Amino acid sequence: MSRGSIGFRRIVPYISRSHFVFLSLFGVALFCATGCKNTTPPTASQIRAVTRELVLAARNASGGRVEVGMRPEYAARQGGKSQTLSVDHIYITVPLTRSGVPDWAAHDAIEKELARVAEAHHLQRVPYSEAPGMERFDYVLEGRRTQSIHLVTPLAVAASSLPASHRPRLAIVIDDLGSDRAQADALFRLSYPLTLSVLPHLSNSGEIAEEAHRRGYQVLLHLPMASNGGGPDEPIELYPGMDSSAVGHTFAAMLDTVPYAVGVNNHEGSRGTSDSALMSELMPLLLERKLFFVDSRTTTATVAETAAHTAGVPATSRNVFLDDEQSPGAIRKQFALAVRDAREKGSALAIGHPHPKTLQVLSEMLPEAERQGVTLVFASDLVR
Repeated sequence: MSRGSIGFRRIVPYISRSHFVFLSLFGVALFCATGCKNTTPPTASQIRAVTRELVLAARNASGGRVEVGMRPEYAARQGGKSQTLSVDHIYITVPLTRSGVPDWAAHDAIEKELARVAEAHHLQRVPYSEAPGMERFDYVLEGRRTQSIHLVTPLAVAASSLPASHRPRLAIVIDDLGSDRAQADALFRLSYPLTLSVLPHLSNSGEIAEEAHRRGYQVLLHLPMASNGGGPDEPIELYPGMDSSAVGHTFAAMLDTVPYAVGVNNHEGSRGTSDSALMSELMPLLLERKLFFVDSRTTTATVAETAAHTAGVPATSRNVFLDDEQSPGAIRKQFALAVRDAREKGSALAIGHPHPKTLQVLSEMLPEAERQGVTLVFASDLVR
């Protein structure tokens, strides 16, 4: 026996050579099972391939009646490299039945098919958040999020919410969405036909507009315009003196960040809406895109609604601001004023903001307005 063998026997005299070999192999196997695991993240093409399967499964489960949209989320750009797909956001809108209520059978079939595809690709479902009308959850592969599912149940189209010529009509526009996701989530708990106006170029402008549309709300571009306050109200806005080309390019870029916008209302804009030249440049752009205009009437000198009608653009204007004073009592008084205007004039349009107190008052008074015979409508129902 060699000196090395004697040394080995002295150190571990109770382990035979065959046992040593077995334990060594077992240790290697255990190390590979824990330390040699492939942690390479899925590629963009792999993520997109699974996304296509999920989309197809949702469509097949609903007999092609489901509405599906996608929005990619990219990883942070590093060292001049091109953007890399990180997560696919998939928006799936459950269809309505002929009676105008959500098709829950289709909803359940969609969820079942999504689960089937996820299981086939070893994806784990992780709840993200849930609110009335929206189920959001992630699919995760080896700890990495690859798809975020937004399963939307749109507002039911009840007979009482349809416009009727003999009933007073009230449209409520909620302004200034686009930056605060929590504000949007709180607003989405109000299952009424509200019109949501989204500011362009903000961190969540596109996502909030997309989700609002799929939930059944109406979406407007909340168009920043110069006010009489002096400096610019927003980094990008329309202002008097802009040449025609600048107005066109700026407006188009804003509109690109607010998907599904069917109309426009002004953000600030006391100087912009009172400038005939600027309004004459803007309105043909709306006409070309079949958009309507709601004049927020931030100044009595406004010429916006007149300019819209002159250009052939359907338009209306604001009757009441709900929350210039942000106290529940003041907001209730303004809401009652809007209802009174609707009764006296046949229709009225009120503008508010996603403040907690405003949403609290709306949750209390919207059902009461409906019980009193007021029909809640979208802004588009009041334009002419």
